[in-house]
Amino acid sequence: MKPDNDPVPAPFGAFTPNAAQAAIISLAQRSRLKRGAFRPMLSRLVNLLRAGPLDVSYQGASFRFYHQASATERGALFNPDYNLEELDFLRAHTPAGGVFVDVGANVGTYALALARHVGPNGKVIVIEPHPVTHARLKFNCEASGAIQVKLVAAAAGPADGELLIETDGDNLGASHIVTGRPAGNAFKVPALRLQRILDQAGVSRVDALKIDVEGFEDRVLTGFFAEAPPSLWPRAVVIEHLSRNEWLADCIADMRARGYAETGKTRSNTLLVKP
Repeated sequence: MKPDNDPVPAPFGAFTPNAAQAAIISLAQRSRLKRGAFRPMLSRLVNLLRAGPLDVSYQGASFRFYHQASATERGALFNPDYNLEELDFLRAHTPAGGVFVDVGANVGTYALALARHVGPNGKVIVIEPHPVTHARLKFNCEASGAIQVKLVAAAAGPADGELLIETDGDNLGASHIVTGRPAGNAFKVPALRLQRILDQAGVSRVDALKIDVEGFEDRVLTGFFAEAPPSLWPRAVVIEHLSRNEWLADCIADMRARGYAETGKTRSNTLLVKP
């Protein structure tokens, strides 16, 4: 069953942390409490002080974080260096006025950091199929004044059409494409090939791309690299590898065969560059 989108949201700033919440967030950000194991506990504590989302700044952009049901939003709320190595890598390979593509954008923690980096003359293509997450992403883009962002409410896939999406447990950010037997909460979303998305956006080059689609990365990338002209291949890629056991093909090996070099690896992601 497809979830309903959030109702028309209150303006940004309506959920600014109160004094007690701000003190806990500040303590976490300056201490070991910002680490992943402590974040669910901190989220529950902050929620006891006032239930609901929080309006905060992250990487210079404005976010409304629904931290109670999203590991990504908890991470960015309590850790100012969340995914910083990946962000610095992407910024280093994306010039001002450049093009960044975010496949599986969640609520925009990568996309809005790169939008700020490329500036108003750049372009950020943001792909997020889950309707609730997409609505929250759209709100964050508008709150941040990110006019250079183009939102795509579809899943990137191996073919144009539809795909099933579902969420396991209470982590909305871990919603994923169904590749086996669907659960009871699965629903259909539009699907587009990555090349078609880029063509529709009027993109002729991609400086950097980040992809995090919970084990579906290979289906998105292998077809794209086989069909798209090399001029459209991103110069730098951040790819989540935590679910690579679900890949049907090793898309990182495929990229290496196409001339990409692995230049780094974090706990969650592999960093590649095409010289």
